[in-house]
Amino acid sequence: MKVTNVTVKLSPHSSDRLKGFGTMTLDNEFVVRDLKIIEGTSGLFVAMPSRKLTDHCPKCRGKNHLRAKFCNDCGARLPERRVSDEEAQGKLHADVAHPINTECRNRLQQIILEAYEEERKRAGEPGAPAAPAAEPTSSEEFPTTPLDDEVDWGDALKEDDKKEEGPFGEGKPPPPSSFGEGIV
Repeated sequence: MKVTNVTVKLSPHSSDRLKGFGTMTLDNEFVVRDLKIIEGTSGLFVAMPSRKLTDHCPKCRGKNHLRAKFCNDCGARLPERRVSDEEAQGKLHADVAHPINTECRNRLQQIILEAYEEERKRAGEPGAPAAPAAEPTSSEEFPTTPLDDEVDWGDALKEDDKKEEGPFGEGKPPPPSSFGEGIV
């Protein structure tokens, strides 16, 4: 089995434990989506795609997540202790796809984390390994813009004050007769 493509999308909140999402293609034939790159206590790791485990409502037999307090279908209160704390520990989710052995997991994790570091570098994220500096070939590739202290922000703010008000006036809601028109 060969990993032929890996794409990573960084999480917008860098302070979260979830650092990004990944997708990998195996042998140019099989895609695994929803890989999660997570900051654990001993460093980054890759979590395989998973789903929340469910059980059924005693009243309507509708499916609900194990920690749900009310039924998603009928709204009935669900029993408090449907799953013991020992059973629930680490078993609220089930992997949809996962490596069978440690060797395969380590190989996939290494490839995905390398793609993650490359994406951080490309995005210029703080703390990412530095990308090699490239010299600009011409000034046309990097147009210059005035620095913030060279811009007269007072004129820019005055222009904002001249903007026209909306059709119902500044900060006023639409008249009640037009509210909800066109909704079927």
